[in-house]
Amino acid sequence: MSTGKKFVVLILSALVLTFALIGGTWTPTQGASQGQSTLPTITPTREPPDTPTPTRVAPPPAFPIPLIFIVSVVPGESVTIRTANFPRNTDFDVLMNYYGTLGIGGEKVATVNSGSGGVLSWTFNIPAFLKDAARIAIRLQSKTGYYSYNWFWNKPTSGTGAVPSKPFVIPTFKIIAVERDKTVTIETANFPASDTFDVLMNYYGTLGIGGIKVDQVSSGSGGTLTFTFNIPEALRGQTKIAIRLQSPTSGYYAYNWFWNNSTSEVSAPPSPAPSESPVPSLPPGVIPTFRIQSVVRDTSVTIVTSNFPQNDTFDVLMNSYGTLGINGVKVDTISSGSGGTLTLTFTIPESMRGKSRIAIRLQSSKSGYYAYNWFWNNTYP
Repeated sequence: MSTGKKFVVLILSALVLTFALIGGTWTPTQGASQGQSTLPTITPTREPPDTPTPTRVAPPPAFPIPLIFIVSVVPGESVTIRTANFPRNTDFDVLMNYYGTLGIGGEKVATVNSGSGGVLSWTFNIPAFLKDAARIAIRLQSKTGYYSYNWFWNKPTSGTGAVPSKPFVIPTFKIIAVERDKTVTIETANFPASDTFDVLMNYYGTLGIGGIKVDQVSSGSGGTLTFTFNIPEALRGQTKIAIRLQSPTSGYYAYNWFWNNSTSEVSAPPSPAPSESPVPSLPPGVIPTFRIQSVVRDTSVTIVTSNFPQNDTFDVLMNSYGTLGINGVKVDTISSGSGGTLTLTFTIPESMRGKSRIAIRLQSSKSGYYAYNWFWNNTYP
């Protein structure tokens, strides 16, 4: 090949390479007649549109559930746990409380960071008020909404968390009489002998957890016992009241609830006095619920109810994820009006802003009905 022809080939190759670097695509075009050179035809790359493509915000993905397992116990001193599925770089408060409370409202014994997450091992000191308890609830919860709970045997075992070799039955009690706003009388079954029980009362739907301590009783010979307790002033006027007996030493507990109406026939809803407004009620088996319709992050949440009773009044509470909204911040009080399906919007309180997940609860001090749910604190949909 002559020097001139080599020069032309080099020039054409350089042009092709330049077009390729600029962008776009090219295709060879045949000459008009045989023997003509084949040259590239350039198709420029299209510019993006001036208006961005709309972005749909997807709901947060499902996450593995963080778990804790009991590894060992030094009775009255400490407990060692192992985690699974823990999120990374998250601070967790460590709470301990009486068995049966899920650790809710317990004493804070430590704050730990999950670091690389996943499987971790920690040892925590048992607080003084639980050192002699037979069983203890432990809970790890974060401000971002993650939580996990478990329980362990303390004094009655070798420290492995195994169930004692001696089988046990479940203590229960029933309501046998109520004097409205004054007293309630209960009858126990299967109560352990020589034990001591704190008696708590709280709003219906709380299982009595975190309630007002109204008495402390001894179980004596155990089995079937009859007790009468005063209804605390803070719960007078409530239609339904939760009552709980729990032992700070053995860990046994039992709970129930009663209609706050003077009657010994407490298995059916009370008949209101003529001067009182009728208590809202639903057909048997119908449960009030609600779903989350939308959220404006750190600002508001909108819910849609179902099966709500008519002419009832509900307090709206928000609290950390995992609490069911119990003992939360009261953000509103609403009337159910005609009941059924209602759409309601509530402001997220300042103390809940910044949290990843939030529990919301509607509970009536008039009828005792309640419902709860939770939501991701992200703007959605």
